[in-house]
Amino acid sequence: MDGVTAGAGRRAVVMGASLAGLLAARALAGSFDEVVVVDRDVLPDLPGNRRGVPQDRHVHGLLARGRQILEEYFPGITEELRAAGAVMGDVAGNVCWIMDGVPMRKGHAGLLTVSVSRPTLEAHVRRRVRDLAGVRLLDRTEVVGLLFSPDGQRVTGVRTVEARRAGGDAALAADLVVDTLGRGSRVPRWLGQQGWPEIAEERTHVGLAYTTRHYRAGPQPSPEDFSVDIVAMPDHPRGAVCARIDGGVQVVTAYGILGDVPPTDPEGFLDFLKSLPSPKIYEAIVENEEPLGDPVSYRFPASLRRRYERAERLPSGLLALGDAVCSFNPTYGQGMTVAALGSLVLRAHAADGRTPDPAAYFRDLARDAVDEAWRQALSNDLAFPGVEGVRTPEILADQEYVGRVLEAAQYDGAVTAAYTRVISFVDPPEALHAPGVRQALPPV
Repeated sequence: MDGVTAGAGRRAVVMGASLAGLLAARALAGSFDEVVVVDRDVLPDLPGNRRGVPQDRHVHGLLARGRQILEEYFPGITEELRAAGAVMGDVAGNVCWIMDGVPMRKGHAGLLTVSVSRPTLEAHVRRRVRDLAGVRLLDRTEVVGLLFSPDGQRVTGVRTVEARRAGGDAALAADLVVDTLGRGSRVPRWLGQQGWPEIAEERTHVGLAYTTRHYRAGPQPSPEDFSVDIVAMPDHPRGAVCARIDGGVQVVTAYGILGDVPPTDPEGFLDFLKSLPSPKIYEAIVENEEPLGDPVSYRFPASLRRRYERAERLPSGLLALGDAVCSFNPTYGQGMTVAALGSLVLRAHAADGRTPDPAAYFRDLARDAVDEAWRQALSNDLAFPGVEGVRTPEILADQEYVGRVLEAAQYDGAVTAAYTRVISFVDPPEALHAPGVRQALPPV
């Protein structure tokens, strides 16, 4: 092992350069002299697919609250994305939401949402992060372990291996290490090898598979909309999204749950779209679109939550963020926004210049970033009869009430606006119980 790499001042190391890792670096930049983001992929200046992010070819959702946080961190980035071709509009007025074959009535949520490819979004954020004083992106370098203090009670850095250089691993010392390595993170295993208690996990097996094909953008399925979302429902457990994104492209992602896999051959892919409860996307593709490449698939077996906030003991000097803590059913588009919310928690806990207390951090991360998103995702997933899980009275009551909200939204644009503001994490769930919404609901 090479000698420990150390430098003057306080250093934070972020493991992983996904959006969660980049936002973690932004959150820490004002509290540490140096922030090093380590990733095994090449991190290009221009947009491009990354081997370590196989899902980046598919539709990604940056919810309105996530866009607000990005704009706070990087003023002007919304207009940068627009200039790069990203398409924008109101989440209730320029998205066609279709539930059980019936469109929700258009409303005005007052929330700007961005339709952009993940490679383009990450490239713009990555450039902004590279420009931050004291931040360094260390690519083609894999983290292969943690460093601990002699008594094992504190994480003091990471062990790395460079793809460009043969030989042993090297040590990168740090005052704080943040895990943003995603759902496949090996950090829980590394902690176990050091004698720390196992981190409890919760899984909801949804058996999700989705298949995506890109097309040269023609007329929109709905002219006033930049996205059409045919949402999978218990009576119709298949869905699809057709979204205009940057570069004059429309991306179509079809998905099925519990082992229902959209085909990757072109004819099978179209047949799957044709089987959906609304013909809107299928007809637009057949009539107007020119394919750009073949369909590609990705599978997502289960939503995963690591309950760090319930751990009896945790080492100091180590935190986690994003999918490394909670990885959601991607059809809800929550992941990037929850990572952004988590970065605000990280910023607050690092703001005093001291190493954060892990117990307090994970408690606040759960409360302020993860709990509500997990509640929404779990309630939605358990609405499908084949998904295993405990359907508590609270979940059943939530499912019944949201079902009435969605029924009312077929006729009332104000209800649509209220619903989209809640699922965009701008308004709390209590907003769906406001008098104006309740009065619009169908009788029980």
